Amino acid sequence: MTEQRKATLRLGENTEPIEFPILSGSMGPDTIDIRTLYAKSGLFTYDPGFLSTASTKSNITFIDGDKGILLYRGYPIEQLATRCDFMEVCHLLLTGELPTDNQKQHFVNTIKSHTMLHEQLVRFYTGFRRDAHPMAVMVGVVGALSAFYHEAMDISDALHREQSAFRLIAKLPTIAAMAYKYNIGQPFIYPRNDLSYAANFLYMMFATPAEKYEPNPVIVRALDRILILHADHEQNASTSTVRLAGSSGANPFACISAGIACLWGPAHGGANEACLNMLEQIGDVSRINEYIKRAKDKTDGFRLMGFGHRVYKNFDPRAKLMRETCHEVLNEMGLHNNRLFKLALELERIALEDEYFVAKKLYPNVDFYSGIVQRALGIPTSMFTAIFAMARTVGWVAQWNEMIADPDQKIGRPRQLYTGTGHRDVPTDKINN
Repeated sequence: MTEQRKATLRLGENTEPIEFPILSGSMGPDTIDIRTLYAKSGLFTYDPGFLSTASTKSNITFIDGDKGILLYRGYPIEQLATRCDFMEVCHLLLTGELPTDNQKQHFVNTIKSHTMLHEQLVRFYTGFRRDAHPMAVMVGVVGALSAFYHEAMDISDALHREQSAFRLIAKLPTIAAMAYKYNIGQPFIYPRNDLSYAANFLYMMFATPAEKYEPNPVIVRALDRILILHADHEQNASTSTVRLAGSSGANPFACISAGIACLWGPAHGGANEACLNMLEQIGDVSRINEYIKRAKDKTDGFRLMGFGHRVYKNFDPRAKLMRETCHEVLNEMGLHNNRLFKLALELERIALEDEYFVAKKLYPNVDFYSGIVQRALGIPTSMFTAIFAMARTVGWVAQWNEMIADPDQKIGRPRQLYTGTGHRDVPTDKINN
């Protein structure tokens, strides 16, 4: 039997050393188990943003940012995005395995049986202003799902959790598409279960009762790839939010609503929208060098959005796949000479050849290309984050389900380094007689 390795902490020359177990995962850095730190030393650790702290153990997604690796259940994202569709990836994230043909058909049929929304829930949309942001609508409507499914809300029951997972994955495209339709004043388009997951969403987004609409296969595949590439990304801010909310025993619909609210933050899910806004700011190919120069100037507030990544210190593995999809879509739509897309492609070329960006490994990331693709598909920027939420829901649900089933799971309770005023007494003249 292998003796467990330990890390030793000394707080001073004349103090006894404190030992902590070192835990090893199947991949990635080893982790020091400091759960007993406060009991043994009376000290907490201080780690803003949890940059060096593992908040959980998980077997769903692995990232090696230095090497540009992203694995779902052990499978490289490059293989999943080119050999599988989104439904197969959903099955993988939820169950741990890619489905057989029979399993896939059963899974797809199950998801399709839950695509409709309750008509009372549909009427919730009229409570929002017409110009409400789609993400505001999604936060409210997804949270309200908990008011409709009392029969399957026991989170300790694995079958109830599975039922909730199916409902969330199935209904998010319907909820998102209806948010868009409500915003532009068009009638809701109900789902068509003869279409694939991605095709059905495009149908609900762009069809109208007045005309026949059949989704373009190239566009469908592009959206399907966007969904796969955004399905999960380890313990990011929104996933951690879902886990933290779920640790209290909150119902899954409330937890996913919390994840959507977190994703809405511009530092998280709004990156591809920020990329498009940046391109509009640059305006023309002739001004690229000017903005490249500003991006290099540390005293200038301008940032080149869509380049580099907090996690990936090398090339974002999703970016190469999204770049291929970007060119496929632009070719299919005949948009290579469109002002904005021409600007984006030229910016990409110059940045990839510029010594400053190459040395700092500031390569285009997935958000740079996904924003361009979605704009080419006719999707407004206000819907970019809504589509991100639609894709990430399966990852959130898988992570939430894993947490609930984990025997080590406890309600989240981060510690703090208090820097406020010390103890003081209320003046006696304030005491009521």
